[in-house]
Parts: sequence; structure tokens; C-alpha cells
Amino acid sequence: MLRRARLRRLGSVALVLALLKGEPPPTEAANPQPYTVQIHRSGDSGLDTALQSSSTLAALAQSAPVSPFGLLVRARDDRERLKTVLQSFGYYQGSVEIRIAGHALDDPSLLPAMQATPAGQPVPVTVDIDRGPQFHLREIRVTGLSTPSDLAKLNLKSGQPALAADILNAQTKLRSALRDEGYAFAEVGAPQAVVDPEAAAVDVSYAVKLGPHVNLGQIRLLGLQHVDPDYVREHLPLREGQEYNADAIESARQALAAMPIFSSVAVSQAGQLDPEGRLPLDFTFSEAPRHSLSFSGNYSLDLGAALQATWTYNNIFGRGEQLALSFAGTELLGSDARYPGYTANATYTVPDWLTQNQKIQFSVTALQLYLYTYTQTAGILNAIVTRTITPHFTLSYGLQGEEESILQESVRSAFTLLSVPLVAKYDTSDNLFEPTKGLRATAIVTPTESFGGTPGNIGFVLASLQGSTYFDISGNGRSIIALRGLVGDTIGASQFQLPADQRFYAGGSDTVRGYRYQYAGPQFPDGIPMGGVAIDAATLEFRQRIGESYGAVVFLDAAQVAASGGPFQGPVFPGAGVGARYFTSFGPLRVDIAFPLRKVRNDYPIELYLGLGEAF
Repeated sequence: MLRRARLRRLGSVALVLALLKGEPPPTEAANPQPYTVQIHRSGDSGLDTALQSSSTLAALAQSAPVSPFGLLVRARDDRERLKTVLQSFGYYQGSVEIRIAGHALDDPSLLPAMQATPAGQPVPVTVDIDRGPQFHLREIRVTGLSTPSDLAKLNLKSGQPALAADILNAQTKLRSALRDEGYAFAEVGAPQAVVDPEAAAVDVSYAVKLGPHVNLGQIRLLGLQHVDPDYVREHLPLREGQEYNADAIESARQALAAMPIFSSVAVSQAGQLDPEGRLPLDFTFSEAPRHSLSFSGNYSLDLGAALQATWTYNNIFGRGEQLALSFAGTELLGSDARYPGYTANATYTVPDWLTQNQKIQFSVTALQLYLYTYTQTAGILNAIVTRTITPHFTLSYGLQGEEESILQESVRSAFTLLSVPLVAKYDTSDNLFEPTKGLRATAIVTPTESFGGTPGNIGFVLASLQGSTYFDISGNGRSIIALRGLVGDTIGASQFQLPADQRFYAGGSDTVRGYRYQYAGPQFPDGIPMGGVAIDAATLEFRQRIGESYGAVVFLDAAQVAASGGPFQGPVFPGAGVGARYFTSFGPLRVDIAFPLRKVRNDYPIELYLGLGEAF
């Protein structure tokens, strides 16, 4: 007859597993005994990783030396610790044998042997693992529920390995599933397990206290000072009387917390039902500061430094409106600018304009550029509507007017431009400053009517498609291959019918590094860039993280700019370089050094780029 032994609740196993991450108090001794550790492989890679990370012998071998007696105590503790790891992987009959200098831990001659070891000579510690059979789940029961279908919520199946983590997680999954079905007070007791050693099987059961099925009662909004409560309720997808759903409540909290007008959002529920048998909820808000001042900057040898200050007034009328005033000094000490320039901007944003997930921005910009390519003085006025179609896909459209004066090759021209920018963006990347996977793509089509200049009024369309993608070849975000591409073309205008600032240029961190800004393309006889009507560019970059805080990059860029015709015409301008990264909590600090691989008049032999975040 099968002999059964009832185990303690597997919840205690979880407690023991949690203790695996702790460290025993260091043992002080007058003569620390150095040692080496070798944990022999068990044949289960996941188990081997857990054993290695749980071993105090391995973790403290270098950082916390102990006396011979302290080493013996450490080894005995490790033996019990590693047995618990075996059990957590379903190896309930497994064994752990630890030997020091070839001696078993209970060998009376072990301590004298260690004390006789010459000073400074490490003793070998070996750990041998005998897994034994892996136990599997057999019978899975849930008491306190009337429908057998609730077993599926455990995500456990008879015959699967009896892993402690799976059995404990099933308790949480069942409780969450019940609370998502309206049982706000549902509780699931710790799993009870019975081991059958002869059959290498585990039977497990869960006791459920279901409680009443409830709907939501009054939903109160607490802590609002400057935010319109009606605006919050428009964004709250919960209503009184609907079925209680814990997951939906948490999703609503996260959506509200993501709104820039709040610094935090908490939700709590009453401990008992109201007189109508419903459960009230309280959302408590902490509003973000209404005024803020921020600074940003970047630097490269070609464009020099750009320093920007931005003052922001948030939530002006209580519905998330925002006014941002910024001023930037640009081309400061840049090799490709005759003098420093500036950009001044005022932007007013109305979120949820006409409908949710749609905003409108009104912007006024004044700028002055003194590039060697051209000098530009401009005033720009636009109104842009941006609609979020999905979390990864947005569409923008609007109307823009620009009054500008352009000086190029001693010829000054004045233009009035009226354009309708159309932009589609798709982004599945996992990080704004340090992407390791996903795709980014932006398509821009800008029909434009130009008044003035030479040969007079003309209509044209600028179109471009650019994108980047990232491949995590290490699987842990440490070794990344990044690819970038750009294609652009002009419809309806030749090279010099376009204002100089509307042409395509290559050279610089946005296209091909190693060349002076805008210098990788056709040039005037004096070596000043002309700009073109079409462009194509590509980048291959390898990023490797080194340790916790550092990284290295190697890259190859290339671009073509066509003075006439379409993309993929004209000479190719390749550039290559290396970079270093220092990773901070707000993103990597970037330093890139690049070299041009094609001779260009008036170019420099090297370019340096500094910034926050990866190049793309």
C-alpha cells in the first residue's frame, strides 16, 4: 500500500525560498580560511542557475572570508538551503553532498585537516547534486466553488512538474480571476500539498472563501484642487452599478496616473458594502505642479552646443491645457555656423480636443540660423492636430504658414510658405532613450505652396519615410544591433526652385556621421553644400553594454543626396565610427567619434557628437 506523508503548507516553502536571497551573519575568525567552490551540474539548467545563485558558499567566497569552523557552518547551512531549492523544483527525494578538502561535513578529521592547511592556501569545496526523480502534479482540487471550470483559472494541469513557484502562483491567479468576476472579497487559502514518494506525485488543494458577488457603488474623486472633476470622470471608464472587476479598476488607475496633470493616483475600496449592497471606491489624486522650468542641451563639433530653457504652465483651465515657452541658443561655437543662432517658441496644447485621444497644438516660432550652407531668418505659425489611433500608432495633420528670408551664395530671397503637413508615426520600441527591441517608423508628406523667390510662385510636395529597428541578439538587452533608414523625394520642383531650407541634406548625426553638417552631398564651386531634391541614408550600429554602467558602440553610416531625379542616385558618402556610453537612471550619456570615408572639400578629418540617449 502506498505510504503518504503530508507536507507542510507550500507557503512555508516560499518563505524558505525567500530566505535563500539573504546572507548569514559573517563569522569572524583570527585566521580566515580561503576556499574555492565548484557546484557540479545537475543536468537541469534552470535548477543549476537557482543552485548557483542560492549558494552562500559561492556568493561569499571572496567577499566574506571565515575561519575553518565558520566555513564548516556555512557549508552545513548551504546543504539545507540547496535541498530546499531542489524541492522547489519538484525534486523531493534529491540530495546534496558537500565536501571540504575531500572530507564529508560530518567527518571528525575535517577541522584538523583545515587547521593544518598552510596559511593562504585555499581549500577546495565541492557540491554534488543528486536530483532523484522529479515529482509531478496528480490530483488538483478546489473547494468552495460550484463550477469545475474554475480549475482552469489555476493554470495547473495534472502531469506537469510540481514546481513550488507554479503551485504558489496558482493561488494568486485564482484569487485575481475571482475578483475580476465580481467577487471583491474572494480569498484563496494557501495550497495544501500531499506527497506520494513511491509514485513521485503531489496532490494539491485550494480552499476558497468566495464572498458576495458585488457591483460598484459610489465612486469618489478625492484630492482634486485645480483639475475639473468632470474632466476626470470623462477619462474614468468605471461607472456606478457595473460589475466589480479588480483588473479593470487597476487599469483605470494606471490610465489616470499616466495623465501629465497628476503626479500620483491611488484607489481604495470600502471594507463593507453600502446599504444597496454595492462596493464604494475612492480615487485619491495628487496633482502635478502647475508650473515647471526645465533645461536641456547637446553638443557636436559641427553644430556646436544647443542650450534650451523651457517654462511650462500646466492645467491652465482645469482640463489639462498646457502652455510651453522655450528659448534655445543654437550653434554655439559650432564649426558649421558663422555665428550663434536662436529659436524661440510658444506652444499651446489642448488635450482631448473634440474627442478623447486627440489633441490640437498652436505654435509660434521665431528662429535665426547662421549656417555656412545658408542663413535663415523665419517666423512660423501652425496648428497641428494629433490623434492617437492605437498606443503605437498616431496621425497628425494641420496647417502651417512660414515667412522667411534665405541668404545662400550671396543671393537673398524672401519666401512665404503655406503647407499642410501630414505625419504618420508607428512606434513599438521599448524605451525612448535606450531602445533594445521594436520598430520606429515615420512617414511625412507635406504639400507646400511657395510664394516669392525664384522663379516665383510654385507648388511642390516633400515626402519622406524614415525608420529604425532593434534586435536584441543577447536576449537580455546587452548586445543590440540597430538599423536605421531614410528615403526622401520632392515632387513638383527642381533643386533651385526649392527654398534652401526645404532641400534635403546629408551629414551629421541624423544621417551620416563623420561629415560636417549638411556636407555629404552636391556642392557649389566654393565647396558650400547645395542641398538636393532626394535623399537616401542607412545606418548599421552594434551596441554592447559593459558591466552595469558602461557601453561601447561601433557604427557604419552611408547616404546619397541627388541634385536631380530621385533617391539612390549620385555618389555614396560613407562614414564610420566608435562610441562610448555611460548609463544613468535617466538614459545613456552618448559620446561618438566618427570619420568620413570619402574625401569632401572643406570637411574635417573627425567629428565628435555628445548627447543624451542613443543616436536613434
